Amino acid sequence: MIEKEKIEVKARIKTRKYQIIISESMRDRGKKAEWQQQIAKERIQILFGLADKEFKKHPERARRYVELARKIGLRYNVRLGKELKRKFCEGCNSLLLPGKTSTVRLDSSSKTIIIKCLVCEKINRQPYNKRAQN
Repeated sequence: MIEKEKIEVKARIKTRKYQIIISESMRDRGKKAEWQQQIAKERIQILFGLADKEFKKHPERARRYVELARKIGLRYNVRLGKELKRKFCEGCNSLLLPGKTSTVRLDSSSKTIIIKCLVCEKINRQPYNKRAQN
């Protein structure tokens, strides 16, 4: 009986040390190395460029490029800038080109830009401000 109790105590100590090691390494959990994030940014830019080029001939391929760029951004925790966010529909990942896949309207009463995707009918509203003229 005494030997079993000693073994259990040693196991508890070992598991406590192991848990401490895990908690120290979990501080940086989810963060990727800086060089990985830089490569991800470059790949996102390349994919959006390819999507722009391929849209006329292969719109489905362009949609796939946008989808891949978004996945890379999510995986490597890279934010897409405002310009890139406004280029695609969040509902169906299609490129938003005014007149072809989207309609753009200005609402002066609420000062918003209303972008409607013609593929999935999703509406996106973005505020705008009139700049002060000097």
